Amino acid sequence: MKVLVTGATGFIGRRIVSRLREAGFDIRIASRLPQRAAGADDVVALPGAEAPEEAFLALMGDVAHVVHCAALNNDRSAGEADFQAANATLTGRLAQAAATRTDGRFIYLSSIRAVVGPDFSGTIDEATPAAPQCAYGRSKREGEIAMLEAFTAAGRTGASALRLPPVYGQGMKGNLRGLMRLAATGLPLPSAALTAVRSLISNDAVAGAVTHLLTRPMPPRPTYILGDASPVAMSEIVAAFRSGYGRPARLVPMPAWPFRLVATLLGRQASWQALVATQICDPTLLASEGWTPEADTFGRLEELARQAG
Repeated sequence: MKVLVTGATGFIGRRIVSRLREAGFDIRIASRLPQRAAGADDVVALPGAEAPEEAFLALMGDVAHVVHCAALNNDRSAGEADFQAANATLTGRLAQAAATRTDGRFIYLSSIRAVVGPDFSGTIDEATPAAPQCAYGRSKREGEIAMLEAFTAAGRTGASALRLPPVYGQGMKGNLRGLMRLAATGLPLPSAALTAVRSLISNDAVAGAVTHLLTRPMPPRPTYILGDASPVAMSEIVAAFRSGYGRPARLVPMPAWPFRLVATLLGRQASWQALVATQICDPTLLASEGWTPEADTFGRLEELARQAG
């Protein structure tokens, strides 16, 4: 059975391909840079968002399922139109072709930014109303809608969006990579600015969720919230990284108000609110359907820094 994986040369996509092969699936890789997948048996170029319909249909020959990882991520500087083309239009085009030519499932890697902004504090589950606050989040939400509409129009089920919190693992980017670099410096850090609690997820756990949804007999639900079993405080993330580097945590007890005042004076209130926001993702739904979330986030982060050091 063959699975088409877009973005298969990326940080999450590579791990998904590995897990699917371990599960016995054949893989077709669709990539904007197919030369990066040199050595793979079945590699094709991923069409652009405005490519003709035939280009997307051609991807689906002999394919049972599609896993759509390719995206323009929010660690890139881009405008609304670029995000919409890469994350919404392209997703809809792929879903339309899959709904027409395949008889399996379509798994789309979305983000909690399709639901909430970075300053939201609270618990996020499948019932949380979608209220994206940035161009990236809006594009991921529009991608979800386009995917589900394509399958509904074809009278099909089996399309599902996985809304991911920040993902960690070898090759990670974004804020977690920045925090890991900060931890590597050994500089003392104010514990009061690191009290926020966050859900994270490992790229291996994402790959496990995708494999689970492609192998379980029941069709997936339209959306799932993913996350490790337990959220962690920002201070715990720093401590885990520093433990992996063989350094003391060096978290200094200081009040938060000086940092809040500085952020206000610099016009960075939004950045401060994002830093102190607590965002907990509830993975209960998919866990109730047999998926096992990562239970040792601290240990995985520690090992990540140990390997990097």
